[in-house]
Amino acid sequence: MSTSVTVPAAEPSTSPDRDPRPLIALSAIIGAQLMLLLDATVVTVAIPGIGSDLGFSPTGMSWVLNVYTLAFGGLLLLGSRIGDLIGRRTALVAGVLAFTAASVLGGFAPSGPWLLVARTLQGAAAALAAPSTLALITTTFKEGPDRNRALSLYSAVAGAGSGIGLIVGGLLTDYGNWRWVFFINIPLGAAVALLVPRHVAETQRHRGGPFDLTGALTGTLGMASLVYAFIRAAEEGWGDGRAVVSFAAAGVLLAAFLVNETRVRRPLVVLRLFADRNRAIAYACMLLTPAGMFGIFYFTTQYLQTVRGYSPLKTGLAFLPMVGLMFVTARTVPRVVARFGAKRSVMVGGLLTTGGTVWLAQLAAGDGYAAALLGPLMLVGVGIGLTMMPLNTLILSGVRPQDAGSAAGLLQTMQQIGGSLGLSILVSVFGTATRHGGAGSDFVHGASAAFAAAAVFTALAWLLALAVRAPARR
Repeated sequence: MSTSVTVPAAEPSTSPDRDPRPLIALSAIIGAQLMLLLDATVVTVAIPGIGSDLGFSPTGMSWVLNVYTLAFGGLLLLGSRIGDLIGRRTALVAGVLAFTAASVLGGFAPSGPWLLVARTLQGAAAALAAPSTLALITTTFKEGPDRNRALSLYSAVAGAGSGIGLIVGGLLTDYGNWRWVFFINIPLGAAVALLVPRHVAETQRHRGGPFDLTGALTGTLGMASLVYAFIRAAEEGWGDGRAVVSFAAAGVLLAAFLVNETRVRRPLVVLRLFADRNRAIAYACMLLTPAGMFGIFYFTTQYLQTVRGYSPLKTGLAFLPMVGLMFVTARTVPRVVARFGAKRSVMVGGLLTTGGTVWLAQLAAGDGYAAALLGPLMLVGVGIGLTMMPLNTLILSGVRPQDAGSAAGLLQTMQQIGGSLGLSILVSVFGTATRHGGAGSDFVHGASAAFAAAAVFTALAWLLALAVRAPARR
């Protein structure tokens, strides 16, 4: 028996006309999402050059990545609410323009603090734009095969975005310098800002209540405190005073966030979204899967450059088999879901991802790319390709039109927060394993421990997927 997965019916548009060329509309929407996702990893391979030019310490360099993902993930729900109020097309264009401007600031950064401010602004702008991408797909394409095909392409690009970012970052860094990883956003942002207003219809604006600023502040600061606590513990040990205080502050802030969300009129997190069993499970999987994936990208990149001596471009190209398989699998997964159901697709994908991550955990000093990395990266590519689109459709299935933006925003929040929090936990595992070392075999030992912890995240997601229920036949 196959599982039929649907997404919410399109809400009415403020414009009666649909663009006759939906492929252009889809390309513009996906282009915006790709630009935002690329920036989460395109900077990774440029980190050594950034640290050298701007005088970052080894600890400080990690924040070039973390401030972006924290601002992005922490403000996504607020960005979704803004999109409800002003229209999602307007929010997407405004966010992309702000993101492009922040990229210019980052590219011209003369100092470390300047760059961190620019990265924070990039994350905030991405949080405004990103929730509208998925919501606009649901309003642009009719429910059924057309929307499923659009979602499969969206999922393929979203899943491959991190890997593509590593390749693009390596190319720009090798043949230019690290500043080009920011300047590349200028033509991309301009193209999206020109195409979206012409080919994507505006959505209905949903009024009814002020912004949940208290929720935005407590949620974002709580997650930032939790990530900082893990990173601090990785450097100084679990008994460090600042780490302990940060853990306590995170607990208080996140508890306040949950209490606030039950009381405000228009909460950032619409709690009724979790009333559906399958959607709640899919959200949890969306948190756990990126938690493992970010670690795979981060530690594999560090291993190739630090231990194997790869150039930035060669490092990025090393991910090409994984990215290619991820994209191809995601494009074929709608047929898999139609025949075998979303649950089976996620289960098989989770099993392959976990198997690849466990394989990576066997990494030993002296292992080469072909022997130790190629196989597991290919398994992970197929696994993620089988997983992401079914999770997207499970989350969006049956969502009321007025909740579509919130559901999409929470989906992407889970991805970004899961990745940021997961990486901070894996860094703490790495730091604990290499407390008295730093390179060579010590690095490999720490990376192996981090991969093992990443496998725990992906295995938990697989176990949760077992509890997904097939919808009743109508």
